[in-house]
Amino acid sequence: MSTHPQSHEGDAAASGQFSAGLEALLRSHAMRRQLAKGEVLFTYGSNPDALFCVERGAIKVSSTAQNGREAVLSLLEAGQWFGEVSLFIDAHRVYDTRAAEASEVLVIPAATFHALIAREPRLLMEFTQLICRRYRSALEWIDEVILMPFPVRLARRLLAVEHAHALSAQGMQTQGGRPALKLSQEELSHMLGVSRQSVNRQLKDWEKQGVLRLEYGRLILCDKAALQAIGSEAAPAP
Repeated sequence: MSTHPQSHEGDAAASGQFSAGLEALLRSHAMRRQLAKGEVLFTYGSNPDALFCVERGAIKVSSTAQNGREAVLSLLEAGQWFGEVSLFIDAHRVYDTRAAEASEVLVIPAATFHALIAREPRLLMEFTQLICRRYRSALEWIDEVILMPFPVRLARRLLAVEHAHALSAQGMQTQGGRPALKLSQEELSHMLGVSRQSVNRQLKDWEKQGVLRLEYGRLILCDKAALQAIGSEAAPAP
């Protein structure tokens, strides 16, 4: 999703939801697992042992460089399935996941997942469509990183998070009818690969303009249309 490299298997902007039939089928074979805030679900290099869905809370998807710097790829919210790519190609995980807050996830063991696909090959189309949506989002994200100035990238990221919140099974939180995004400036800086100070300066500027309002651990979108206008700016000519 979206929310960083959408190249990972779970994207907060591309909906992780399936048709009602597939959703019900998957849930009927799922177990539940509780995660405390900060608890690891799986790490880079681990075996693809299950398909997951966020039932409650939020799961942080990240990648860590050799120097220890972390890049937050996505924040997965309720209703989003993830982890399917590694299952299909039987390859190790390429990112880390941990609970951003106290969370509950649905878990479908790999053997159960493969048995369902073998018995219901028609399900492959829905998974293929999901993967293609995420691949397309990844290409769009690459274009943003290469071509778009920072304010445009930040505006698009906020809109993507707002979209993901709206898709969440927990629903969009609002304040006075305005979208309230549960997202810290540090998380935004990790998503965009810039310093927290850069994020803070731009957000403060937008706050002065009435585009948004900053609160502890969240942002209130006061003028979504203005943010959309910023995010729709074209890349500068070469």
